[in-house]
Amino acid sequence: MSVFDEPKIDCHAHILDPGRFPYDPAIAYHPSGQEIGTVGQMRHMMDCYGIRHTLLVQPNSGYGSDNSYLLSEVSADRSRFRGAAIVSLDAGHDMLASLRAQGVIGVAFNPSLLGTDFYANAGPLLERLAELDMVLNLQVEGDQIGMFAPWIRSIPVRVLIDHCGRPSLDAGLAQPGFTTLLDLAQTERVWVKVSGYSKFSRQRFPFEDCWPYVEALKQTFTPGRLVWSSDWPYLRAPDRQDVGPLLRLAESFFPETEARGRVFWHTPRSLLGF
Repeated sequence: MSVFDEPKIDCHAHILDPGRFPYDPAIAYHPSGQEIGTVGQMRHMMDCYGIRHTLLVQPNSGYGSDNSYLLSEVSADRSRFRGAAIVSLDAGHDMLASLRAQGVIGVAFNPSLLGTDFYANAGPLLERLAELDMVLNLQVEGDQIGMFAPWIRSIPVRVLIDHCGRPSLDAGLAQPGFTTLLDLAQTERVWVKVSGYSKFSRQRFPFEDCWPYVEALKQTFTPGRLVWSSDWPYLRAPDRQDVGPLLRLAESFFPETEARGRVFWHTPRSLLGF
């Protein structure tokens, strides 16, 4: 069976449709051109590549905390989609429970864009996520995960890390942020998305400088704690990207059919509740 035909769940993609859901004028970056990806376009892409379900991650670009588009599509088609919303740090139990009832499985934090100081008082929100069995979807870079590690270890919240943790490749495999990420595997509550290489690679596809980090994640987390993501439609990508070559790259990382079945299907299916 071709890797394109194997059943898959995409654990990180965005939808943007400024024609139907206008961008917030107060947000600095408004995706345009090939960065725009409507839910209709996403459905065609999913059908072409055997992607049966997708986790829609609310984009900071364009929409920020206005989850209207995401909620409209997730609530309309729970069979295909789940959502990770952006909320204020003081979001209460009732609001989170309402989002959960609409198909939102967690909340997205993006210190790589907003900085760690923005999340300095996030502990109580993580506790509420844990109470509701929701997920913290966390995008960090470099050593930023160090600020979140004590919370992750002490609060029983499930955590889904974006894009291999976005290590600083100049600092090597022993850098504090990446070793902290690997250590968090011991909690058995942390999953990592094998994706987003262009966000931390210094090379073009196939991003060979990222491969040692993927291998380290594979050895430490095993396919039982790794998931695959496309990052479609590639906001701010420095070069053109496509789902097909990224799937072929994932196939090279996980050549065993059983391992791919876990990363593409079984692990995310359980984590995201499909």
